[in-house]
Amino acid sequence: MTGTVPAPGTLSHAHGPARAGQTPTAEGLTLQAVLLDMDGTLVDTEGFWWDVEAEVFSALGRTLDESWRHVVVGGPMTRSAGFLIEATGADITVAELCVLLNDGFEDRIGRSLPLMPGAARLLAELHEHAIPTALVSASHRRIIDRVLSVLGPHHFALSIAGDEVSRTKPYPDPYLLAAAGLGVNPARCAVVEDTATGVAAAEAAGCQVIAVPSIAPIAPAERRTVVTSLEEVDLTFLRGLMTQMR
Repeated sequence: MTGTVPAPGTLSHAHGPARAGQTPTAEGLTLQAVLLDMDGTLVDTEGFWWDVEAEVFSALGRTLDESWRHVVVGGPMTRSAGFLIEATGADITVAELCVLLNDGFEDRIGRSLPLMPGAARLLAELHEHAIPTALVSASHRRIIDRVLSVLGPHHFALSIAGDEVSRTKPYPDPYLLAAAGLGVNPARCAVVEDTATGVAAAEAAGCQVIAVPSIAPIAPAERRTVVTSLEEVDLTFLRGLMTQMR
């Protein structure tokens, strides 16, 4: 895909030093960094977004069709908001709706923020072994910062928010920006995603992808491995996938 990715540091928030990629060893031949999606991948919040969307539109006198859930999952909020406004005919602007959705979601995660199985263990392992790690999400900065307070900002060298890039997922820009910020080659990054939109972004950036489907199925493909849970993913698994690419 075309387009220029903004210079590293202008659109991302660093949460620690961007560590250099490891020197290749027999244990880890090519893995330089791990880039992680947030909603539905590390935190069990994809259902939260749909619930908030349904509540907001109910207050507007509209009912959401369950089939739309697969359309709005995983993408930028402006795209989801625009689709739902058009589909329901609600009298509200995209900007106004985004504020209501973020407010509702922030309230939800303030009450409960469940982690996906295996998320805490994976983050701890990556941190213990000093693997450069970035959080790459289509959610807005205000939401990412709230979630980071639970996940632990020390687990991430930097984070990329959907409202800080001109083109978010499914475009490759967020993942290219994360790789640049970490000083690594995208082809030597392992990306963990839960939606087709996120997978498309990571693959367009040239990364190796591990898909953990949350809402809709995702099929295996070249440079894409599908697992049922993060409990199947550890550092040995990630290094092994990268080694197999050689």
